[in-house]
Amino acid sequence: MKILLTGATGYIAQRLLPVLLEDGHSVVCCVRDKSRFNAARYASASVQVVEVDFLHKDSLRNIPDDIDVAYYLIHSMSAPGEDFEPLEALSAQNFVARMEQTQVKQVIYLSGIVNEVQLSKHLISRKNVEAILSGASYPLTTLRAGIIVGSGSASFEIIRDLVEKLPVMVAPRWLHTRCQPIAIRNVIEFLKGVLLHEKTYNRSFDIGGPDVLTYKEMLLRFAGVRGLKRSIFIVPVMTPKLSSYWLYFVTATSYPLAVNLVHSMKVAVICNPNELRELLGIQLISYDQAIALAFDKIEQNLVVSSWKDALTSQVLHEGIARHIQVPVFGCFKDVRRLTTPDPDIALRRIWSIGGANGWYYGNWLWQLRGFLDKMMGGVGLRRGRKNPVEISAGESLDFWRVLLADKKGKRLLLYAEMKLPGEAWLEFKITKDNTVVQTATFRPRGLLGRLYWYAVLPFHGFIFKGMLRRIARG
Repeated sequence: MKILLTGATGYIAQRLLPVLLEDGHSVVCCVRDKSRFNAARYASASVQVVEVDFLHKDSLRNIPDDIDVAYYLIHSMSAPGEDFEPLEALSAQNFVARMEQTQVKQVIYLSGIVNEVQLSKHLISRKNVEAILSGASYPLTTLRAGIIVGSGSASFEIIRDLVEKLPVMVAPRWLHTRCQPIAIRNVIEFLKGVLLHEKTYNRSFDIGGPDVLTYKEMLLRFAGVRGLKRSIFIVPVMTPKLSSYWLYFVTATSYPLAVNLVHSMKVAVICNPNELRELLGIQLISYDQAIALAFDKIEQNLVVSSWKDALTSQVLHEGIARHIQVPVFGCFKDVRRLTTPDPDIALRRIWSIGGANGWYYGNWLWQLRGFLDKMMGGVGLRRGRKNPVEISAGESLDFWRVLLADKKGKRLLLYAEMKLPGEAWLEFKITKDNTVVQTATFRPRGLLGRLYWYAVLPFHGFIFKGMLRRIARG
């Protein structure tokens, strides 16, 4: 069977893709930028990658006509301000127009539970997308999920940040809101199970786990699974804006995502009863078990996908490949070279930089820079990295985005997603004569950008010199 997988670099799609391949399907992966798709992970002739931007109708011509089923897994919840609603509607409209020209027999859409009269903007947008997708000749199957619990999921990582960092929490009253979390494994089972299942055509189903919990209960039970003692005090005076800042500063989430999450968390998301679980024979995983399974993946360094890999910089939405060619004119550069006695060890250090491993020298200054970035509305250092020893193009690395990770060519190129008066690149490469070359490039934006470069220059001399020495010689 030929399956179209939209949002192929997203959290859900990266979990679903290997399952579809194991079942013998041929999968066409839609990505906005091929450079962000790690094709080497799937050594299969059954994977076809096409570049499609659903906001630009002409690009949908790259989708083949002979597809059997399409998964619609696109959303824009991290978009700044309120921009995600018209973007999601336009994407859905363009998708429907193209699907009407293909041989598609079913479209499967993963949405959010919408059982409240007063919905958040996020859930209203999801409901609107469902209405757009349903207005076509193909049968639509909609699965509506609430909180998804799994290694790398936004909900899981935010809860983890709160529980592990705060022994005592003074929290907003929306922690009393009830929800029905579901394990990522069950989500994938449902997505797989409804595939060309005629009894699911033109129907929507709420999917959730066996536990109905308040957010406070979720935090405390998470702490219990991890063997931590935590106290939570609810205050009625915390406004949505303050709640958003609370999430933003304590966790790794971006501020736009924090705003959308807070508005969503004020709304109860509990499943309406349906027969889908029995129809598909799915055994639901409890919340506690889902947490244990997630940490099992984390401890084995087997996290397949992470919400943190969603693009932050609006500049990079044009495609990361367009920024691999580091500019020369109008730029400031800090280039340092040092011969290494063991290029293999130096390469391992380069590939392990950042996250829990740190930046090898002056880590407190990196942490200070991350804190200042958070204060200015940036991503800070809390995103870390998905795997401590492997890295791929498109992934986040603290407040950088990986543009190129060519291990064979011994070159790693990063692009800054921190708040800056300009653009910044950081490159590491090892030459044939065993020289480690470390290059920081900054393209300033106006006078403020130039002043910024000269202000940080003394720190570069301290940090970059020490970092290169640790990489090259340990």
